[in-house]
Amino acid sequence: MIKKFFLAALMIAAILISGCDSDSAEFGEDVQHSAQASPVAKNVPTFNAKTITGEAVTEKIFAAKKITIVNIWGTFCPPCIAEMPELGEMARSLPADAQIIGLLCDATENSVQIQRAQEILSQADADFVNIVPDEQLMNFIANVEAVPTTIFVNSKGEVVGKAIIGADIDGYKDELAKLLKE
Repeated sequence: MIKKFFLAALMIAAILISGCDSDSAEFGEDVQHSAQASPVAKNVPTFNAKTITGEAVTEKIFAAKKITIVNIWGTFCPPCIAEMPELGEMARSLPADAQIIGLLCDATENSVQIQRAQEILSQADADFVNIVPDEQLMNFIANVEAVPTTIFVNSKGEVVGKAIIGADIDGYKDELAKLLKE
């Protein structure tokens, strides 16, 4: 079972690495982005994962806010890293009924990517919850072809709105504003 999960995680990371690299070859380079139908299931699955700081987290995290911005990212991805300072700033200025959560696509429990993610987030002053996916969340993001990919989840755990592929803070803000009005 552990071998299957590790193999699946490696395969997903390989797919996502190629997706990130096709958008941008250098740190901080502008990326092409688009809004499209979500590459993930319509509902977030039941999960028991941990944050990068080791705290337990379940799908109930979404119930706390009307809309959660879920930024799927990897420690290998220059556009993901480049947008972290802006995501940190955005997280601090969100309305009370919204939150940002990072979903670290290239980490598994006790992997070196967790430490790397902590360093990236600390340097970027991006102090928001980042989740290390369990098997259910890895399956949930299995069809994500490039990172960063950002999706929006309502308080019921339903994926809503359009997915945004590529680093696009203004796009996240626009989609969030639209979803909060609904």
